[in-house]
Amino acid sequence: YRVNILDDWNALCLRKHIPSSETFSLATTLGHPMTIRAWSLAGLPADNFSVENGIIVTNSSRYSLLIDPQVQANKWIKNMEKNNGLKVIKQSDANYMQVLELAITFGQPVLIENVGEKLDSNLTPILEKNIIKHKGGVFIKSGDQMIEYNPNFRLYITTCLRNPRYPPEVMVMVTVLNFMITEQGLREQLLAIVVAHERPDLQEKKEQLIIESARNRDALYTIESKILEVRLFGCSWSS
Repeated sequence: YRVNILDDWNALCLRKHIPSSETFSLATTLGHPMTIRAWSLAGLPADNFSVENGIIVTNSSRYSLLIDPQVQANKWIKNMEKNNGLKVIKQSDANYMQVLELAITFGQPVLIENVGEKLDSNLTPILEKNIIKHKGGVFIKSGDQMIEYNPNFRLYITTCLRNPRYPPEVMVMVTVLNFMITEQGLREQLLAIVVAHERPDLQEKKEQLIIESARNRDALYTIESKILEVRLFGCSWSS
């Protein structure tokens, strides 16, 4: 469905003469080779669909709810956020709201795992990001309670259900992503594993090319920024 939608939008842009690539790729446009490589090392499958999911998770303005029956996303998030003090909780935990509120205050990432088809109503103000400024600080208003909000806070939600049916009021609050393995994704994952096992030299060369490409992109961005800075300085000096 995602591929068809992107193809339709890409074709529409070309018909309307809106500047666009002949073949649009979400991974190429929003992804960074070094970031994608780090995700892969953290356990994110290397197929294009999973990479796109990772890009959406990290760029979405809403918190993500991940359909994850094979626990791939769960493993990836735990490895990716391990050094950032990730808190792993369940809705069934007696003190899960206290842990969540402290994480919001101190800007720590939180993973709520194994949720069902219903989300606790206490999560609603957090998922809706009811953020207000009060007395020089930033807070999330939850009923009569004010929770100090740290912009570094990140929230991930996963479910092991294969085909959950969430009501519309939940769907509008979160970004729902399907991390279930597809046939094409499984084929790409197996191919990557076979290449890494049979031809480790090619895998190593690929890693080196990714690193070199990322460095070149960073160097190009730095040079372009310096050129722009010099031109702007020259224009302001001449005026």
